[in-house]
Amino acid sequence: MKSYVYRVVIEEDEQEDGTRAYHGFCPALPGCHTWGHTPEEALARIQEAVSLYVEDLIAAGEAVPVGAEIGATEYATPAVVVNV
Repeated sequence: MKSYVYRVVIEEDEQEDGTRAYHGFCPALPGCHTWGHTPEEALARIQEAVSLYVEDLIAAGEAVPVGAEIGATEYATPAVVVNV
């Protein structure tokens, strides 16, 4: 089992009706975007989106993007990420 750690961005946004929202995306994974009503919700949703994206890449036999230049790290063993 490997672990992958990706840098994500959470930025303030707004919905069509002007309500505050938060946009989350992973620059290393094209098209990997989501949103939430709070920064915490956006972070939880982008964590799930990144996980599904990487699982799909592996299932399709495609390379998983990694590298310091894109904010992505691969570990050969399980890891825990703590966001504070």
